[in-house]
Amino acid sequence: MKDKVVRSLSPFNSDLKLKGFNVFQIEGDGAATRIYSRKDFYKICLTTGKSIIHYADRSFEADGSILFFGNPHIPYSWETLSTTYVGYTCLFSEDFIKAAMRSESLQQSPLFKIGGTPILEITQAQREFLNTIFLKMIEEQKSDYVYKDDLMRNYINLIIHEALKLQPSERFDTKKNAASRLTAVFLELLERQFPIETADRPLQFTTAQDYAQNLGVHVNHLNRMVKEVTGKPTTAHITERITSEAKALLQHTDWPVADIAYALGFEYPTYFNNYFKRMTGVNPTTYRTTPIV
Repeated sequence: MKDKVVRSLSPFNSDLKLKGFNVFQIEGDGAATRIYSRKDFYKICLTTGKSIIHYADRSFEADGSILFFGNPHIPYSWETLSTTYVGYTCLFSEDFIKAAMRSESLQQSPLFKIGGTPILEITQAQREFLNTIFLKMIEEQKSDYVYKDDLMRNYINLIIHEALKLQPSERFDTKKNAASRLTAVFLELLERQFPIETADRPLQFTTAQDYAQNLGVHVNHLNRMVKEVTGKPTTAHITERITSEAKALLQHTDWPVADIAYALGFEYPTYFNNYFKRMTGVNPTTYRTTPIV
């Protein structure tokens, strides 16, 4: 049985956060489980070696060269089985790539969405071609070229389009604990919306339908899986988390109640007032002056 080493990619995060982009070569350190620790960045990984990738409610066994697309909204882990493992990784934020995206969000891409195909098996010729792109990105990253960011976006889009032309891998295995995995994805996506740090960026997802659509499943299926695992329906988790955040904002900020309502996804303050009183027994203003646990 191989020893497993959990290695975070955090050493690259400070630089990445400044530019919204980073590319680097993967070192040959076999027997490692890589869990990407940041929540904000997409990932494209070109690797050669033997590994098992657990992605959302599926697992994939790779023994050769693959191209992997990671979505920050979907948890995954990467178990390396080879004694040697080589390749390249590119990390980028949606804000970085957005300037070059003319249509839908990356989350809706067939490569990045939860029901899509995030792992592609590639041939030797395809690997050599993609290697040159990653090497060019690494070289450009060190340069002082004025339009470097635009060039990097073009390279990323070239990789994405090359991947879209490839045949998707059919070697995914749905685990028996699919309900647990889907529930974990839902709960992580829910938690990633918090804490709310500014009043001008309201919650993206406020209903069970919002989460189901983002996760690429029917809302009834999501509700059934979540309730099977946790004993509570999806809506209950969402409601409890929004209420908890509302309490924190009322206690620890001086934001007007109307701003808190907007940040939490309520169209009108009165809707928030009625919601909060229904959940806690008091209105927001009363809670702010006399917090009730």
